[in-house]
Formats: sequence, structure tokens, C-alpha cells
Amino acid sequence: MPDWGAHLSEMRQCAPLVHNITNYVAMNVMANVLLAAGASPAMVHAVEEAAEFTPLAGALTINIGTPSGPWVAAMEASAQAAQAAGLPWVLDPVAVGATAFRREIGARLLALGPAAIRGNASEILALSGAAAQGKGADSADPVAAAEEAARALACSTGAVVAVTGPVDYVTDGARGWRVANGHPAMPRVTALGCSLTGLVGAFLAGAGDRATATVAALAYFGLAGERAGETAAGPGSFQVALLDALATITPDALTAGARVQAA
Repeated sequence: MPDWGAHLSEMRQCAPLVHNITNYVAMNVMANVLLAAGASPAMVHAVEEAAEFTPLAGALTINIGTPSGPWVAAMEASAQAAQAAGLPWVLDPVAVGATAFRREIGARLLALGPAAIRGNASEILALSGAAAQGKGADSADPVAAAEEAARALACSTGAVVAVTGPVDYVTDGARGWRVANGHPAMPRVTALGCSLTGLVGAFLAGAGDRATATVAALAYFGLAGERAGETAAGPGSFQVALLDALATITPDALTAGARVQAA
């Protein structure tokens, strides 16, 4: 079994700058999560500069939560810049099956070679072209229902695919893992899923094995949620406790606390 904490140690030593083109709701939460983990966030989405900025970062993340024409142009240009620079980028296809506009964006971005894709079961099903039952950004499908679609998507794109839910599923097409870390309060705080995408980007910056780095990011975030749940009185204090846990979890604690099984 991989040393999951080694990925956290490497990420903190690198302290990567992560370029995030994300939605209005997620920016502040995502930036705080990345800072607490030990990475450096940048939220650059203007089409006039996004692609120029991308090569300055160690990784790029793209989230289609609140898309508009100019933002989509910036997303595509930045993904192309990441490809040209050999940088990993992560696609978060928020509510990709909800509208024709989002389905078109998802297909165009998918063609630009993401290193990883992170979404809930309904989003992964929709992105793969399968029938899904998501309602907006919320999943109405269980993780298990999207595992076959995730493997097919990984094989067809070369990306690591992470299906997140009560028990996450991660695959590179050949290998698979289930990550059981997490806490029921996590879906009650807005933008935590979006923030996890930024964290995956941070773990991918400079990673040799992108699949195990993605698994480590999910286990780390879930373990932080477990620790936050031990003291939080509600969603507000949970968010604060989560940030504290992200900052204080050590690599050894992650290795000991990661509840990961090969699938």
C-alpha cells in the first residue's frame, strides 16, 4: 500500500502555486483550504491574462460552477497553456448534465487533456455520456453507479477520475481505490467539493504517480473532516475546524488515518 502521507509531505515541501478558475461561491473557501494545507492559491479568470498566468503555476484547476462566455474562453485558453507547459490540470464538471451549455463546455474541456477529473457520481455519469439523475450540483446517483463510467472515462481520456461521495472511488482505468474518510457534515458547508478539486491540483503538482496523489488528497481532506467533526457544533464551526485540521494533520497522521482500499 502506498505511503499516503508521503504525498502530503511532498506537496508541503513544494508549496505549489495552484491556478484556479473556479466559481464565485467557491473562491474564498477554496483559497483558505489551499493555504491551510500548505499550498498557494491564485484565482485568475480574466480571459485577457488567464492563459499567460497558467505557466507560472504548478497546477491548474477548472470548475464550471458559474460559467459565462468569457470565463469559458479563459478556461479553454488556460487548459491549452497547461498542456503546452506540461502542467497537470484538474477538471471539476459542476452540474455538467444540467444544461446544453454545460454539456458543451464539459465536452470541449474534456478534449483538452485533463490530468484528473473530480466530480460527484451524477457529474461523472453525465460527462461520460451516460444517463444521470443529478439535480444541479447535487448528486442523485450513488458512487457505485458511476464506477464503470469512471473507468471508461479514465481509459478514454488518460485522466485519473475521482468520484466523490460518502465513499470515494478513484481510478486511472487500470487501478482503483475506495476512500472511506469523511464526515456527514461536509456536504452541509458550501464549496467544500470545489475546494477539494483545488487540493487535488496541489497534490498533482510535481507528483510522479498522479493516481495515488489524487487518492492521498481525498484521504487527507476526508480525515480533516473527521477531525473537524469531533469538535464542531454545527456547519459554521465545522468549517473553521476543518481549516485547522488541514493545517495540523501530519504526513504520519495521514498514513495512519487514511482508510483506503484497493478496488
